[in-house]
Amino acid sequence: MQVILSRKGFDGTYGGCASPILPDGTMISMPIPSEYDNCTYDELQFPGGGSYYDAWKELKPNGYKEYYCHLDPDIRRGIRKECKGWKPAFGQCDAAQGHLMNHGVGVGDLFLFFGWFRKTERVNGKLQYVKNAQGIHAIYGYLQVGEILTGDDVTKCPWHPHSQYINTNNTIYVASDSLIIDGKDTGLPGAGTLRFSEDLNLTASGQSHSRWKLIDVLKDKKIVLSYHDKSKCIKDGYFQSAARGQEFVFDENATVTEWAKGLIIKHFEK
Repeated sequence: MQVILSRKGFDGTYGGCASPILPDGTMISMPIPSEYDNCTYDELQFPGGGSYYDAWKELKPNGYKEYYCHLDPDIRRGIRKECKGWKPAFGQCDAAQGHLMNHGVGVGDLFLFFGWFRKTERVNGKLQYVKNAQGIHAIYGYLQVGEILTGDDVTKCPWHPHSQYINTNNTIYVASDSLIIDGKDTGLPGAGTLRFSEDLNLTASGQSHSRWKLIDVLKDKKIVLSYHDKSKCIKDGYFQSAARGQEFVFDENATVTEWAKGLIIKHFEK
């Protein structure tokens, strides 16, 4: 099983602010603005109430816009009126999909989705970033590939934005029904979200969000991660993650598999 670190959600260019970690530890990955999709931020509802649009307006009062959004990956249940037959799914195309194809990503492989987050609190009923809270890269969700759709088959997922794309390598990865690792059913669904813990925080303390902790899977030079030359990425006290690229693929490795499995089982958001 290959594990893929997949960067998603708001950044400095798209959205202009970090996605929120809610006071209860729920991580809301804000989908990037899009002029081509038909889902709006108003349609997306937080667990417990409130819309994604309200959150963006409160967190970036001088920079939000009434854009449509690109809800991808679509892995959180219950945030909008679900389409009949809905399944968690993730779409990719163009150069990023070419990278996945070149690495042979297929059925049974596991995406770990990460993005730029900051802790928030509610002040006078409004969502605000906690003062001086560090912006971090954090893993917030996962999807194990159960089926791969290309060509006209992408229309089998009409709720997903990539079902409308015409890119030559447009692809939708549909989640497996159950998370199967090393041939064993973990008892968890094939896709889901995670509740925040420092285990999910990739960023080294006191560093910019792209400078990651020297965890075992990153500092071991025998473990290959695409887009990263570990002879250059491993610095004194941190791992410099790639500034470009969306999909970072680990070569198949038992240590990486156990790391990913442990994070999901321990922090799965029920």
